Amino acid sequence: MITLHHNTPSTDYESPFWTKKQLVAGVDEAGRGPLAGPVVAAAVILPINSSVHLGFNDSKKLTELQRNELVEVIQSLALSIGISFIDTVEIEKLNIRRATLKAMQVAVDSLHESPHHVFIDGNYFEHSSRSYTTVVKGDAKVLSISAASIVAKVTRDKWMCEIADTQYPEYGFAQHKGYGTKQHCEAIKKYGPCPIHRSLFLRKLLGETQVTLF
Repeated sequence: MITLHHNTPSTDYESPFWTKKQLVAGVDEAGRGPLAGPVVAAAVILPINSSVHLGFNDSKKLTELQRNELVEVIQSLALSIGISFIDTVEIEKLNIRRATLKAMQVAVDSLHESPHHVFIDGNYFEHSSRSYTTVVKGDAKVLSISAASIVAKVTRDKWMCEIADTQYPEYGFAQHKGYGTKQHCEAIKKYGPCPIHRSLFLRKLLGETQVTLF
């Protein structure tokens, strides 16, 4: 496939399918890089001929307020949304690459509608029964992927604020969402890791001898 370049996501990838009245899904994940918390993947099927003027974009380019406003638009507009959580225990067991793959697969399989084709953010995916295309930086290129990016990010952030921060308030998860900020690293050194920390990630950050496993 020819790589298309856009400042904002377009429907150029969806259009060949939409002209045939075929549904497509966009898929993205949030939480691959943090030191703590789950990986969350979302799959979104937008209506055929959805507009590029909805304001969707790579979730990292949007403010928290913009994401929260847009996720409501996506939820009201989408024909189907599939969401998947892979927790820390499974991430440790599978490794982060395989955990991310599983999260995306489960999100696709959770859709109530059956898409003709699936667009995946990144360069790696596998599925036994779905036709798919991987798109590097797809969250900034493909409207359906950008919608999935927003849903995944908002869903994960909400979990980190409402669940993680409530259970482990000393780490400040509501502020950094589990990413390796100075505040977070200092809290880990002070309190040690908690059950939602990823031990392999902490070893890389702090060194083998400084990580006491929970």
